[in-house]
Amino acid sequence: MTVLTRRQTEIYNYLRDNADSFACAPSLDELCVHLGMASRGSLYKHIMALINAGLVEPFAGNKQAGVRLTLPYEAEDELPDGLPFIGSIAAGKPIEALATVGYMAVPDALKTNKPCYVLQVKGESMIDAGIYDGDWVVIEQRDHARNGEIVVALIENTEATLKYIDQQSSEKIMLVPANVSMSAFTYHPEQVQIQGVLVGQMRSYR
Repeated sequence: MTVLTRRQTEIYNYLRDNADSFACAPSLDELCVHLGMASRGSLYKHIMALINAGLVEPFAGNKQAGVRLTLPYEAEDELPDGLPFIGSIAAGKPIEALATVGYMAVPDALKTNKPCYVLQVKGESMIDAGIYDGDWVVIEQRDHARNGEIVVALIENTEATLKYIDQQSSEKIMLVPANVSMSAFTYHPEQVQIQGVLVGQMRSYR
């Protein structure tokens, strides 16, 4: 099977799962809206990777006219069921963001109709929000958030953390824990990349 990044898998799954609902091949602008992506250039790079992998093709030979799945992969190359399980996310001091390690079944009520993935929480900085060490959180993938939402924030392209976000100005972003014993982190906006917003949570009592 072709090895895809997490984002490419989500784009492929979206095209596959919604193929019957498209009146015509969706354009890049339409895909940006449906996938919650603000950057058309970023989507273009992922689409080109899928085209090079033979998974999608431009409609009528023109990417501006839309893209669609290639027929062989619609029938033969199904990707795994469930949401991508990425690994651990720090609810405390930021730790290294992990790549996809598998897939996890998630109830429909805990996810949205946009691309989502699952992370396991490590740490106690979000306990006052009811998010505990060992919980699994369902994250809707997008690169923007409203103030007060709980986000996955990638810091300086190396570390990821789960925090409330407070975008105070064009010069200042605060990542705020939900634990009265811990302090907020302050960054310049260029240091922080939003990678998703919390939409669901799961817990095991075993």
